[in-house]
Amino acid sequence: MLHKTTGIALKNTNYSENSIVSQIYTEKFGLQSYLINGAKKPKAKIHINMLQPLHLVEMVVYYKDNSNLQRIKEAQQSPLLLEIPMDIVKSSLAIFLNEILYKVLRHQNSDPQLFQFLYRSILWLDQSKSPLGNFHLVFLLKLSRYLGFEPTKATNKVAYFDLFEGVFTQQIPSHTHVLHQPYSEFFLQLISVDFEQMASIKISHDDRIYLLEKIIDFYKLHTENFGEVKSLYVLEELFK
Repeated sequence: MLHKTTGIALKNTNYSENSIVSQIYTEKFGLQSYLINGAKKPKAKIHINMLQPLHLVEMVVYYKDNSNLQRIKEAQQSPLLLEIPMDIVKSSLAIFLNEILYKVLRHQNSDPQLFQFLYRSILWLDQSKSPLGNFHLVFLLKLSRYLGFEPTKATNKVAYFDLFEGVFTQQIPSHTHVLHQPYSEFFLQLISVDFEQMASIKISHDDRIYLLEKIIDFYKLHTENFGEVKSLYVLEELFK
């Protein structure tokens, strides 16, 4: 049976000399693996270049329930990303976010709301002219809502954020998975803004690195088999 769906490219794995298996998060079917024959050939109908990290594709696909490998009949980039592939900051962010998404979307079924959040966020990143120093922090905190462990917002100034419970608290938790001031305040600000307002939050380079590491810890606590983030070092060199 043929289906039309939109997809977000995440990961390509070599299958043979000219073919690949591409993991694509689709709006209709969730994360799927597609065998694409001849994708590395120069004149391929579906070329590997259109399936680089976070590229958006409109597809006509064959779908077989419980099959580990699906196939694509037709695919085209739509809309075409103009800046993420060319801008060093945006491409570095894309590599990092792509690694995170591949880790967390393995556990997700089809979720149109999650898909639309990712789709809109990628387009915003591609088109934005705003400072992007806080983008990955805000993105990860917004993403947690769709993954089922969104931090509970605080209405008053609080001393700590409990990463294990996902709540702000005035009492220091008995475990070590906790943010102290001023980081708990930064954390509260980051979960309270949209991408358009995020540049108003002034965070130093060292504090941003620390917050990112703690957000990664937050994901590890709430995502099965999350593992290490290999691209983390890339962002530690950005936004100095």
